Amino acid sequence: MNCICTSMMKTNGCWGAFFARLALGGVMLPHGLQKTIGAFGGNGFSGTMGFFTGTLGLPSVIAFLVIAAESIGAIAIVLGLMTRFSAASLAIVMAGAIWMGHLQNGFFMNWFGAQAGEGFEYHLLAIGLCLTLVASGGGALSLDRKLSSCGDANASSCCSR
Repeated sequence: MNCICTSMMKTNGCWGAFFARLALGGVMLPHGLQKTIGAFGGNGFSGTMGFFTGTLGLPSVIAFLVIAAESIGAIAIVLGLMTRFSAASLAIVMAGAIWMGHLQNGFFMNWFGAQAGEGFEYHLLAIGLCLTLVASGGGALSLDRKLSSCGDANASSCCSR
């Protein structure tokens, strides 16, 4: 495995990263499935591409990358495969979602229907989980750890063993 790939996959057996991966991937994957196959009341791929490019004005390449990050990236995070890259991608998507659609609605989610839309607190939590995974890698039970020659006990630790 080449050096850059190995360094991106370098991780230790941290269980905190494992739980962060499951939480982030478990929450993001349904959103990705809404955008890809229309699951959970979503618009599917063509509907989402139309919304992103038409209503939001995103270039089609960016719209496609957002859909890929939320679907393929979420699966990769759950598996702990290319965790740092996938988490960084999702952090960028969440920052874009705040900037383009949620910042004007304030911090809080729209629990009582009193706002024009949803706030950005969810997105900040997702970004926090993403940054945790960017810093630590996939942690315990990750494919990154399995595939990386750097996943040994001497790797720097984000938590005590």
